[in-house]
Amino acid sequence: MPDPEDPADARGDERPPETDVERRRRRAQFLRELHEAKALRDRVQPRRARAARMRQAMRMRTFRW
Repeated sequence: MPDPEDPADARGDERPPETDVERRRRRAQFLRELHEAKALRDRVQPRRARAARMRQAMRMRTFRW
């Protein structure tokens, strides 16, 4: 009988648990794609990107340690 708390059983596949190296590789790939998507959005919406930079700069100026 499958263990209901085992994530492999919840996925319904028989893959072994992923290694730390595989998880880091997938995370790095995801972060690269996320950065690329944000850069593309900034290129196609320059006004919105500028407003976001201004808001971030204001947050940084008013931040207190």
